[in-house]
Amino acid sequence: MSRNDAARHVGVHIRTAIDWDNGMRRSNGLRLDQDGRIMGYNKDVTTLNSRHTRLAAIDQQLDPRYLSLTEREHIRDLKATGASIRFIARALQRSPSTISRELRRNCSNPGTYEPYAAHRTAAGRRPRPKGSKLKYREPLRDFVMEKLRIHWSPEQICHALVKEHPTDEEMRVSPETIYQALYVQARGGLKKEVQAALRTGRARRKSHNTGQARRNRFSDPMVMISNRPPEIEDRAVSGHWEGDLITGALNQSAIATLVERTTRYVMLVHLPENHSAEAVHDGLVATIKTLPAHLRGSLTWDQGSEMATHKSFTTATAMPVYFCDPASPWQRGSNENTNGLLRQYFPKSTDLSAYGLADLEQVAQELNARPRKTRGWDTPAERFRDLLINT
Repeated sequence: MSRNDAARHVGVHIRTAIDWDNGMRRSNGLRLDQDGRIMGYNKDVTTLNSRHTRLAAIDQQLDPRYLSLTEREHIRDLKATGASIRFIARALQRSPSTISRELRRNCSNPGTYEPYAAHRTAAGRRPRPKGSKLKYREPLRDFVMEKLRIHWSPEQICHALVKEHPTDEEMRVSPETIYQALYVQARGGLKKEVQAALRTGRARRKSHNTGQARRNRFSDPMVMISNRPPEIEDRAVSGHWEGDLITGALNQSAIATLVERTTRYVMLVHLPENHSAEAVHDGLVATIKTLPAHLRGSLTWDQGSEMATHKSFTTATAMPVYFCDPASPWQRGSNENTNGLLRQYFPKSTDLSAYGLADLEQVAQELNARPRKTRGWDTPAERFRDLLINT
């Protein structure tokens, strides 16, 4: 129909209809163009008045990665012809997911897409800072706090939310949002005592230190990690372990840690008296002998003096020991990561001899019950159980 007929049908003045066709709109008695500028009937007027700054920002195109108003008009036109989402995406040279998300989030009513309303809706999400989800959504906050108290990481919590609430979009939060709530007091949302649940135990961000590996040498020749078979390196075969010590105050006490490379399953070795080479040998042999033969593949360790009796260990367990290069802790990355997690339970500068076998078993069980990203969010206990059953 003609513009006059359309204006009468909608019930607006013809001048208003002309403004709409030209991308103009009215807000608080002002005429605004599609760039948010205040327009007069005879000349353009641009204002920096703070009362109007927000209005000007609504239709501002911030970056080419965002959909523009022109693109939203194309979406409306193509959608009216019955074009598919992929056809619209190709026409606009955008990802199909971008078009799908736009139609899902910015429709005025179900099935009704209006480009100007969609543009304002999208612009309304831009202002920063926004209030934290954890501050205003109590069920979400309670879930996060519950998992933090049992020492889950923010990333583990986020994926658990998807599993436990697959249809509730309100029960979603990113790892960074959780870190922000803990580290940045201005954002709030989580109680201060929950900060202690972070594995680092810190209330602020801090860069990681690499540290240095020990460089001791032994009388018995070492087999270096460069001679380790390829199937161990790529984790294709189960039953290969990485090990190390975590030490207490003044290096007077220690706990030996073992991590299975494919499942990330953790075993802790009790060293009640000392961590001499003989004590570590006896503790490792007793622990390894609890495993079935098919899970006694090899052991990778650093060059610490506690492995001086590595040849005797190999004789007792039939497990070869491979040694990392000096100052190369990443060559036993799974074990290094696990030792970092264990420091949440066994802080540095504490007496580790105060922890008994029951304490170590409880900590190992808690670590093995955490879902892991590298294992498709299965727990190490689940993966290790499968090895025991299926092999």
